[in-house]
Amino acid sequence: MPLNRALGLLCVAALAAGLGACGATVSQTASLTSDASVVGAAYPSTGADRTEAIPSPLADAGAGSPGGREVIENPTIADIMAPSPLPEMSWGSTTAPVTIVQYASLTCPHCRNFHLTTYPELKRRFIDTGKVRYILREFPIGKTSGNATIALRCAPADRYLDLYGKFMEQQASWVSLEVRLDAIYAVARQVGMTRPQFDACLQNQGMIESLKWVKERGRKLGVVGTPNFFIGDKLIKKELTIAEIADYVEQAEHHGTPTAAASP
Repeated sequence: MPLNRALGLLCVAALAAGLGACGATVSQTASLTSDASVVGAAYPSTGADRTEAIPSPLADAGAGSPGGREVIENPTIADIMAPSPLPEMSWGSTTAPVTIVQYASLTCPHCRNFHLTTYPELKRRFIDTGKVRYILREFPIGKTSGNATIALRCAPADRYLDLYGKFMEQQASWVSLEVRLDAIYAVARQVGMTRPQFDACLQNQGMIESLKWVKERGRKLGVVGTPNFFIGDKLIKKELTIAEIADYVEQAEHHGTPTAAASP
């Protein structure tokens, strides 16, 4: 299937609603898919995930009852920054006045657009100057994204953002409604990952369980799709613009707005 159609299906719910984010509403979940994977269950991309031949490695037995999930109504900074079983992937000063936490799926076109068009300016103007600490958290939607996300976490920490960017830039080469591990590996090998390392990574149950925790924490915090952002304790369920980011930074600098999330 052509990439533009596949990506269109991945974001059809969000695009129809004009939300600027990938995912589906809770009310759509039951009709969209019966897949019980944590990567796409509570907020699946489309029902077409059922056609993927490779089982999701991130199985979640509770996904069939999204309405019963715990969601924190007004999460605090402590809730948002609860210690994770995986190291936080973060860039910028830990004492920056503003912390931005992004939840992203590797197959999401809006995440791709943010990374390619907004992130470079965010880095230049705010991260490199010590004004923003940026944290990237995994929220894979669909089995293809789930498998790629496991590979992403197996990259060396200093190549994580590099590989993340390659997955985003090269979505056309590996994103489809069927899981194509060879195509995913073709991206991962660009940062030095060998095929035995890649194959072993997909069987790493400790990594898989930790990634489940990361996504489940996002759900508990109210994340329903990608990209979703926290700035301080404010959840923004759309793609941020550089102007919006600049506004939050200005508020923190000139008005003392408590938007910084402290390290755990």
